[in-house]
Amino acid sequence: MRRISILGSTGSIGQNTVDLIARDLDEFDVVALTGGRNIAQLAHDARHLRAHVAVTAYPECLDDLRDALAGSDVAAAAGPEALVEAAARPVDWVMSAIVGAAGLAPGIAALKQGATLALANKESLVCAGTLVLDTARASGGRLLPVDSEHSAVFQALIGEDIDAVERVIITASGGAFRDWPLEALKSATPAEASNHPNWDMGQRITIDSASMFNKALELIETKEYFDVHPDQIEVIVHPESLIHAMVGFRDGALMAHVGPPDMRHAIGFALNWPQRRDLPVARLDLAQVGQLNFRAPDAARYPALRLARAVMHRGGLAGAVFNGAKERALDAFIAGTIGFLDMAAVVEEVLTRFEAEPGLMDAEMTLETVTKTDHLARTWADTVMAQQAGQ
Repeated sequence: MRRISILGSTGSIGQNTVDLIARDLDEFDVVALTGGRNIAQLAHDARHLRAHVAVTAYPECLDDLRDALAGSDVAAAAGPEALVEAAARPVDWVMSAIVGAAGLAPGIAALKQGATLALANKESLVCAGTLVLDTARASGGRLLPVDSEHSAVFQALIGEDIDAVERVIITASGGAFRDWPLEALKSATPAEASNHPNWDMGQRITIDSASMFNKALELIETKEYFDVHPDQIEVIVHPESLIHAMVGFRDGALMAHVGPPDMRHAIGFALNWPQRRDLPVARLDLAQVGQLNFRAPDAARYPALRLARAVMHRGGLAGAVFNGAKERALDAFIAGTIGFLDMAAVVEEVLTRFEAEPGLMDAEMTLETVTKTDHLARTWADTVMAQQAGQ
């Protein structure tokens, strides 16, 4: 029986993982489930999967979690430290699906105890790629990508020599606004940005898809995970979301990973690796699909991609700055205090201010320095937005 934990079990990735695990409970010993404020879902899944412990990120929700678990054998805990403690429990496999920089410390805790970390939390590699990969190597832990694009690249590279790779192409749906007139984006609302044409995801990731900040993070993640040069990584808009990534080799061959837009494939691949097992995902009828479309991303529509390329070339703690500023700008857009197009402008200004301060970007990468940089980037983003609002 394999011991597993699911960090971020109440989100879209977490729920898809729960779905797969629940289909074969006799195969898994579920040690820990963690979530946010959706206490009813967290408690329901903890009971159903017979978890040892359920943890909410919010201490004020602990009493509600305890009440929801009353009469079961599931322990309850709450708060950031409890999340890390849960992640550090010895297991064989951990799903890292906590959204944002908050997933970094629990993911590192899981790697330190030698687990296989199925990484859906792209911010971990964006903010601290070197730290995460070094931790995995030092502990004997393994990192498996769960983003559909990076899972696709990983699968395309099985049996291949990374030195033979000429380019890596990750696809993007284009998000909710891919066909909107550029001028209309100035007045786009959070509700409109939250309506993804292909994928069923949480609000924050769906809005990031509309702005392509999600794809910008994935650019950086590709560089960190596969150790390829930034100039080898391409993004192409593919509205059907059936090809998730392509790898081009120096002999001109292009290998594509094709599948339905269902995250259970990438999750199931990581869960069952190195084997392939039956998964409850649709099988494509290519004759019915008929055609696949591609187009280059519009630089004016998606400035986040340009910023991500600058971050990749800059290195150091630039990724932590980028992500921290992005998360605060996204908070502000959801709250209605800045516009859709203002998010990229805020992130760019924060990056510029960090670059102007000697040594900030080039501090040694530790969990402490990454956390401090993330906090400072968020503070400066708030300052930039306040200044812009006062103009």
